[in-house]
Amino acid sequence: MSTSTGTGTGSGAGDVNHRARASEAYRLWWQHDANWYQGVASRFGQEAANELNAEALRKVATHVGQRVGRLSGPLPDTGDTHKDLEELRRRYDDCGDRMFPPELRNASTEVEDVTDDEGLIVLTLRRSFAVTMVRMAGSLDGYRCPCTDIHAGWSEGLGVTLTENRAETCLRDGDKACRLLMRVRTPLAQDLAHDSESEED
Repeated sequence: MSTSTGTGTGSGAGDVNHRARASEAYRLWWQHDANWYQGVASRFGQEAANELNAEALRKVATHVGQRVGRLSGPLPDTGDTHKDLEELRRRYDDCGDRMFPPELRNASTEVEDVTDDEGLIVLTLRRSFAVTMVRMAGSLDGYRCPCTDIHAGWSEGLGVTLTENRAETCLRDGDKACRLLMRVRTPLAQDLAHDSESEED
């Protein structure tokens, strides 16, 4: 009778720390991503690397937003704008957790500046593994963070319209945290209603 210590390649799956393995896999893929970025920048220039990186991440973010939208159901339309934006904020958090597990970043969101026509959702990013890996790959100079492209993708996938999408501060620039502003048009469900009317026409 043999036993596995979990250090070899045997079938002792119960001895494997799957969370640690997943974290290691995340790190390896982000290391791949950083080196891919560096390779594109070296061969085709940093501007091309930034554009391709942002384009690819926006496509992934749109897919993630669509999935979260399907799982969460229709956009809220309770008549209470602040309450509806809190639900949207939760959906943005879900998008973030699906694309960047907590092992890779430290982020939080909050709703600010709510009016009848729009509301501001602020994402504060205190740690970004992407920036860390790009720095380790020696590509931080000239690197353009794709955060606004990611947020545009999430918003598109979730079915909401951003009237503002920008970074107020950025870790890449040496700030203590990224402060990312997503101003959303309200009521949230109006775009879906407009799309339905267009289809009927």
